[in-house]
Amino acid sequence: MPQPGRWIELPEGYTVFLPEPLPPSFDWTTRLINALSDADRAVGRLAGEGRRLPNPHILIRPFVAREAVLSSKIEGTQATLGELLAAEAGAVVNHSPDDLREVANYVVALEHGMAQLDTTGLTVELLREVHAKLLVGVRGEHARPGEFRDRQNWIGLPGSTPHTAVFVPPPPGEVASLLESLERFLQQESLPPLVSIALAHYQFEAIHPFLDGNGRVGRLLITLFFHARKVLPSPLLYLSAFFEASRREYYSELRAVSEQGVWEDWLVYFLNGVARQSEDAVDRSTRMLALMDTWRLRAAALSSDTPLRVLELLAGNPFLTAAGVEAQLGVARSTAARAITRLVELGIVEPADERQRDRAYCARALLKILEEPTRLEIRHP
Repeated sequence: MPQPGRWIELPEGYTVFLPEPLPPSFDWTTRLINALSDADRAVGRLAGEGRRLPNPHILIRPFVAREAVLSSKIEGTQATLGELLAAEAGAVVNHSPDDLREVANYVVALEHGMAQLDTTGLTVELLREVHAKLLVGVRGEHARPGEFRDRQNWIGLPGSTPHTAVFVPPPPGEVASLLESLERFLQQESLPPLVSIALAHYQFEAIHPFLDGNGRVGRLLITLFFHARKVLPSPLLYLSAFFEASRREYYSELRAVSEQGVWEDWLVYFLNGVARQSEDAVDRSTRMLALMDTWRLRAAALSSDTPLRVLELLAGNPFLTAAGVEAQLGVARSTAARAITRLVELGIVEPADERQRDRAYCARALLKILEEPTRLEIRHP
């Protein structure tokens, strides 16, 4: 079985893992080919749906927010999607501001990375920038945002040491060369893109180049790669929901590659996640747009077109305030308030808090679609 790297015992008395450069040697078994075909078909359906949507970009924001919440949840953050969207709209949220800031930083980091891709390409330097955006002003700020680690880190239970850790990545002196090799691999096109990013995600987590935030940056890398390789016409595919729903298997499959060299199991697991999340994205986006169409029919009968314009804002965030509508549509505050009142009367939105002044409102039916948990189905071809 091909070995993914070397285990090296250091003079300090603990063993570190030094991954071999990508790509590894693995067999194209029938099982792996079937998993790749399943993922390719599902991505193709999502791409087709994206091209048929009248304006797929209006759905990007809530899907990005959902990815931010679920990727952060894997690392222990407890903020919910509803709380993040409500806070972005200006609603009162009774939750830890630190948690909300961490999740909001993920959105900022992802949007920064996507915006820079066309200029810089997918580089190690871009990952440093993304890391800096991710950790600025939050609890992980001690971990030197935007800088690769200068000391040993490890993965283990609280209170563990490198001697008792579950996994100890390469020494800091090896990080730069390993990342340079990973960057070269990311530029290659010798493998199917879905296989390439599955390998690259493992490699990044094995290198663990930052003192903190490696899991989140590694999952951001997946989204950035999809966009850089134009896997989809619109960025609607995110894997953190699948990883979070199958968290134990996610970690065990990563660990099994390092410890046993079982690339096939990891690749099949990853590709299964791509397929299932593609199906999930098609389902959610289809239901969201069908709901919006129903609401447009209701609002079209009103004498003013402002409620219809306000309605379109809900696709980006199901929470809104009169102040937010005023800013986004350039209408008077009173006009915005009257339009929201019409949407309340139509049963489209309802009050989201108890404030009398600048109260927030929410389209609960839309939020429910976004907040539904991922229906986990790990298929084994």
